[in-house]
Amino acid sequence: MPMDAAEIESLIKQALPDAQVDIRDLAGDGDHYAATVTSETFRGKSRVQQHQLVYQALKGNMGGELHALALTTNAPD
Repeated sequence: MPMDAAEIESLIKQALPDAQVDIRDLAGDGDHYAATVTSETFRGKSRVQQHQLVYQALKGNMGGELHALALTTNAPD
């Protein structure tokens, strides 16, 4: 069963409470999303480290319930 956008946002915010999260369903199928995540936690970390933090927040659902996630991460301005 696919994940909905609210569940993805909830998981990310549990792991990164200060995060601003914007989720878009790219295909309308509940399997392909784009997410922009902004968090102070990302400051000083490489893009790979930032993405790893988000994937960890998704608790192993990437590649299973969540088929595809185009991810943009950054620290606040």
